[in-house]
Order: sequence, then structure tokens, then C-alpha cells
Amino acid sequence: MMNHPMIDETDLAILQLLLEDANLSYKEIGQMVHMTGQAVGARVRKLEDLGIIEGYTLRWNPERLGLVVRAFVTVFMKSGLAHQSFQDYITDKDSVTEVHRVSGEGCYWMSVRVDTLARLNELLDGLLQFGNYKVSLSIGQVK
Repeated sequence: MMNHPMIDETDLAILQLLLEDANLSYKEIGQMVHMTGQAVGARVRKLEDLGIIEGYTLRWNPERLGLVVRAFVTVFMKSGLAHQSFQDYITDKDSVTEVHRVSGEGCYWMSVRVDTLARLNELLDGLLQFGNYKVSLSIGQVK
């Protein structure tokens, strides 16, 4: 896993702890890796500067906000010229949580969260200007 010449096992340990819980303080991490909080902070800044840590996020429960419909949409573009306009279109859609350009089946895989099936249908209707789609609904998240 260590393919970067400027990081060591301690950096990897700090990274793993942050991946498990980004809320940990540098002092708490320091206690686990036997360093001061200040030294951990310097290591984290180095990992950020190297582009290994790109940002921070949080886990949330969209269902508690009423976003109970989760769908995975495979998009099949109707022409090679539609890609940029499709990408521009989905950029403004808050309900589209992830998009991957893929090889194999389809051109894009999208993850979508909405409050109702009617809203999902509105999004799908909008996709028809770019091509066709296949939808799979999530019936439960395993991991």
C-alpha cells in the first residue's frame, strides 16, 4: 500500500485512524500513534499537501430527511456529442449523488436519492434528451 516515498507507516496509521473517524482530535490520534498532537497535525498537513488527503466529509442519514428512494441508473448515451451536455445537466441536480463514466454496460452509472418515485420519474424523463437508461432501486444497504 505504501507506494509514496514521502510517507511512512506512522503516516499510514494516522490516515487509517482518520478514515475510521475523522472527528478524532490530533491529540487523540497522537495518543494512539505515540506522538504529540502537534506532530500529528504536521503529519496531516503533509498528507494534505501531498494530495493524499483531499478533503473531509461526514456520514448522514438521508432517510431521516425524507430521501427514502435510492436508485442506481445506468445511462446509455444516444450520441457521442451528448456527453458534455449530459454532464452539465447532472451537475445541477442535487438528487444525483454520484456519477461515474464507465466502460462496459452503459456510459454512466449514477446514484440518485429522492423523496418520492414521482421525483425519480421527473429526473428520468429529463435524461431522455441524452439517451436511454436502466434503473435499479435499492431495497436495502448492506455496507
